[in-house]
Amino acid sequence: MKITLPALLLLIGITVNAQQVNIIPQPQQLQVKKGSFIITPTTVLIAKDEGDKASASFFNQHLKTYYGFELKTVASASRNYIRFSTKKMIKAGTEGKYDLNVSAKAAEISGDTYSGTFYGMQTLIQLLPVENLSSLSSKKQLSIQQVTVSDAPRFEYRGMHLDVGRHFFPVSFVKRYIDFLAYHKFNVFHWHLTEDQGWRIEIKQYPLLTSIGSKRNGTIIGRYPGKGNDNTPHEGFYTQDEIKEVIQYAKDRFVEVIPEIELPGHSSAAISAYPWLSCFPNKTTAIPLNMVSLKSVQEVQQGKIKLVQETWGVFDDVFCAGKDETFTFLENVLNEVIALFPSKYVHIGGDECPKTHWKICPACQKRMKDLGLKDEHELQSYFIQRIEKYLNAKGKTIIGWDEILEGGLAPNAQVMSWRGEAGGIAAAKENHYVIMTPGSHVYFDHKQTSREDSVTIGGFTTIQKVYSYEPVPKELPELQTKFVRGAQANVWTEYMDNTNKVEYMVFPRIAALSEVLWSSKEQRNWGDFEKRLQTEFKRYDLLKINYSKAYFDPKSTEEPKR
Repeated sequence: MKITLPALLLLIGITVNAQQVNIIPQPQQLQVKKGSFIITPTTVLIAKDEGDKASASFFNQHLKTYYGFELKTVASASRNYIRFSTKKMIKAGTEGKYDLNVSAKAAEISGDTYSGTFYGMQTLIQLLPVENLSSLSSKKQLSIQQVTVSDAPRFEYRGMHLDVGRHFFPVSFVKRYIDFLAYHKFNVFHWHLTEDQGWRIEIKQYPLLTSIGSKRNGTIIGRYPGKGNDNTPHEGFYTQDEIKEVIQYAKDRFVEVIPEIELPGHSSAAISAYPWLSCFPNKTTAIPLNMVSLKSVQEVQQGKIKLVQETWGVFDDVFCAGKDETFTFLENVLNEVIALFPSKYVHIGGDECPKTHWKICPACQKRMKDLGLKDEHELQSYFIQRIEKYLNAKGKTIIGWDEILEGGLAPNAQVMSWRGEAGGIAAAKENHYVIMTPGSHVYFDHKQTSREDSVTIGGFTTIQKVYSYEPVPKELPELQTKFVRGAQANVWTEYMDNTNKVEYMVFPRIAALSEVLWSSKEQRNWGDFEKRLQTEFKRYDLLKINYSKAYFDPKSTEEPKR
């Protein structure tokens, strides 16, 4: 192939710009100009109100942590400054919008809202150098490219989920996880707080939920069905004060925290604490002998009936739909949850609820007969709608996994479509808002390379495949596309028992999803993203993130399907 001189010069120019400006997610409009702005210890920050001062402080802390110096904040300056300013008018549809202008004398960020100013600050961080840092630190001079950026998110809902039920993670890591979201301009943290394997939120009216339900006696070894039990106790929960601390931390980073309290299934931990929540309180928890811990065997022999699950999967022992006491319990729990979480949303799960016990439970069968319900799917719909009605009266909107469609969708519910896109399409066609989260593309518990180097739940989802995802299904009529609020990735932690593994599974796929959710559909181009990703890896090194190197493994390569 012959390359002409003009073509070569153009290629060199593109390469230089690519090295200097590698922003993820790609801004809606980006103009790279000649020249640079030099940040030194004499550069000052300008921020006049508290909201802008928060973004300035965040930027300053980043400089101090990673570049070894910080800047003074002043009221005004004529040059050598970085200005943070937010417009005092909020227009519909401009949440998160910002403009960034870097010239020879200054860098100026102007947000339509405080969140926009914050996102502009995150973009500015990505203009900072990530190479030759030892030399830069000694000179204390940071050269950033002159650019003009006008930017805003494509989707209003840009979410990441974290399951702390299977494995508990400390508050320090939850905060670090929220930092990951903020860095990539995500704005929702879906906190999966209750599971069969552990109840992780303090509920003061029901202290046994944490004194009993947050502890399990062991965990299966290896991938399900496992090679026995490790006989190592696992426990942990968040106090209400810790939860408030996390919510405030997220709020400061413009991340909304949505709690998930699983019902009516995935409720073994709650039932272990309060057996009367079960259809059959006197029926011993079923755990196969090759999966159960020695301590649990001993406890059963000593008369204990209900146990926190020690293996993974779906279990028949669920909340009893026939007892009013079940709903009283859940309403009391939810009262404390909604008092803690300012979000208008409460995720109530609704997935993977076996009907085995309901089919033979006298109370459940009586409930069905009294209400004229034809089957247990309609009983589940009754369960969800009863909880929804209660939460609606408290000013909250429910979100549920797509199983809440079974038996009839609750009137105001929003659907999180995980079993492919069919549930989301069906809900949107009924004019319900949906969040797309299909296992095929955005389950970050799947392996990232065919050379699996640690145990995962299975599946194979490369960064290329994540990048190829389009949240608005082609099958959806144009009039219903407005009901797709966005998408999120799910991080289920059956096989993530430490924070390093969580980071390894999330990164770098989170970068691909951030661009899917922020940038316009027309902008997305794998080849261009791949070039910018090389600098992103260097940023991850700077931030000391334990990211997967699967991208560099030829066997992990998969061309994105457009």
